[in-house]
Amino acid sequence: MMDRAIRIGILSVAHLHAVSYIASLRMIPGVEFIGITDDDEARGLAFVKQQNVRWYPNVDALLSDKPDGVIICAENVYHEPLIRQAAASSVHILCEKPLTTTLEAGRAALDAVKAAGVTLMTAFPMRFSAPLREIKTALTAGALGHIHAINGVNQGQMPKRHRTWFVDPHLAGGGALMDHIVHLADVMRWYTESEAVEVYAQSNRIIHPDEAVETGGLVMITFANGTFASIDCSWSKPLTSYPTWGGLALDVIGEKGVINADAFRQNLTIYSEADGRPISGYWGSDSDHAMIAEFVAAIREGRAPSVTGADGYRATEIVVAAYRSAASGQPIQLPLT
Repeated sequence: MMDRAIRIGILSVAHLHAVSYIASLRMIPGVEFIGITDDDEARGLAFVKQQNVRWYPNVDALLSDKPDGVIICAENVYHEPLIRQAAASSVHILCEKPLTTTLEAGRAALDAVKAAGVTLMTAFPMRFSAPLREIKTALTAGALGHIHAINGVNQGQMPKRHRTWFVDPHLAGGGALMDHIVHLADVMRWYTESEAVEVYAQSNRIIHPDEAVETGGLVMITFANGTFASIDCSWSKPLTSYPTWGGLALDVIGEKGVINADAFRQNLTIYSEADGRPISGYWGSDSDHAMIAEFVAAIREGRAPSVTGADGYRATEIVVAAYRSAASGQPIQLPLT
């Protein structure tokens, strides 16, 4: 148990969630946000000016300031080397999703934190969504009995509008499948308390056909306990006219009933001719803030977080299986080797 302030830094601001994470850190009592670093100096310094935060010239400089924890918001391909670097400095880690883009990198990340004896948490804010947590409570109480099926959608705008690296196959590791499968895959594992044993997927570039990555996809997952699930992970919302950034909704079908939930329904949509596009004002519970608070609490209390690096690895395994299935046209059996 730590009585002093918990010191947290951010490694890279490539991911747009860095803004909300900093806002959350600044709101949590007993937390000192120490600053950021970024391998893209121009991007980093622009962020420093915008957010009024301290700048570190490189990762080593930030780690040498001895933070208790870091949040990794780098491009997907850089997650694993940054995890290893932070672990080598005995620093606890919250890493953006997907944890890694390959299983080899995922295993290397898990091995590094285990050897260093530090915490690795995966950024799955949907575990902290108020409506999704209510469903978990109901499932634990047996309200639905056995879960027969889960139908999930995690759609949204193509994130190129906010960060171009999301459509770079090297930096992102893929497109819509890499970006949007993991959230629902993790929620489904959490709800069923079971692991995926088969994945079948199809992907395409019907929407935004000029991009180098897939922009649409549908994934079918069979779990060991017999639950069957689907995920529509497409970047299917119009870039300029749709009022909300993203969306995640699901139907849970059990032997005793059905539960429907929309994690982002709590918003007001404002239509303005002057602005040229609808504006969405979200007013609901803040899952990002709850996730950051859990990371801080885990460090302070010296315990594992409620969402671990192993959870991130399992979600990545489902993504990798989806890519293999889309390429071969055949279902893929898990676990992968």
